[in-house]
Amino acid sequence: MNNEVISVIGSGTMGNGIAHVFSTCNIIRKVILVDVDNSILGKAKLIIEKNLSRQVKKNILLAKDATHALDKIMFTTNFDEINESRLIIEAVKEDIDIKKDVFNKISGLVEKDAILASNTSSISINELSKASKNPKNVIGMHFMNPVPVMKLVEVIKGKQTSKTILKSTLKYIHALNKIPVECNDSPGFVSNRILMPMINEAAYSYMEGVASVKGIDEIMKLGMGHPMGPLKLADLIGVDVCVSIMNVLYKGFQNKKYKVCPLLEDMVNNNQLGIKTGRGFYKY
Repeated sequence: MNNEVISVIGSGTMGNGIAHVFSTCNIIRKVILVDVDNSILGKAKLIIEKNLSRQVKKNILLAKDATHALDKIMFTTNFDEINESRLIIEAVKEDIDIKKDVFNKISGLVEKDAILASNTSSISINELSKASKNPKNVIGMHFMNPVPVMKLVEVIKGKQTSKTILKSTLKYIHALNKIPVECNDSPGFVSNRILMPMINEAAYSYMEGVASVKGIDEIMKLGMGHPMGPLKLADLIGVDVCVSIMNVLYKGFQNKKYKVCPLLEDMVNNNQLGIKTGRGFYKY
């Protein structure tokens, strides 16, 4: 695992974060970051550059290493560039049809033993593997936001995921100095099956006038030891993403406890999605 080439499909918040951390990894020679539009890729490059500079200021990276890391990343709209990659991580919109289309496309472009990973936060790995020509190579690599900071990578095994693919995936995660934790495929996996209902209940608590936004977040921070309150976290994740995951949980389990809080749906309809739109439960 030296001199490796990896690809990331999708250059949004998670995609550019994943490209960032792989670019600082010694075993990686090149990171190919693919998206559909050069303007989107341009924004991703600026974000990665800014976050690398932040790491230099915090003495996490040397300036020369940050420059070298950025130079490793190829920003491209050409899918064919991924053909030499041993690991491909899909990080596109949390939409099963879009993700399936990506898996169908990438599985025909790379070697038969390449790892086909998804950064999905809730969508079934078993379902995604059906779109791949090599279902045994499909696995979940769910990074946490912000990727350069958070240590956890939730590793989701599908029914057909091979032991070889799992072993190689774990090696990549360890090389990033992150901590992989394995789980089996199930709606929302572990992280979001537990987290999203908490955010949903926090939204209900606010909607029903139990406490203010700040009050709810302060109680969870000071009383439960959370570094960030659930409503602030919803703004960071994206209210629309939270709603999408809750819908996956409801569809998967057919249990009314996973029904989305109406307030969250109203916020999505009003484009109050959190940090990315400048307004959610807080103003930015």
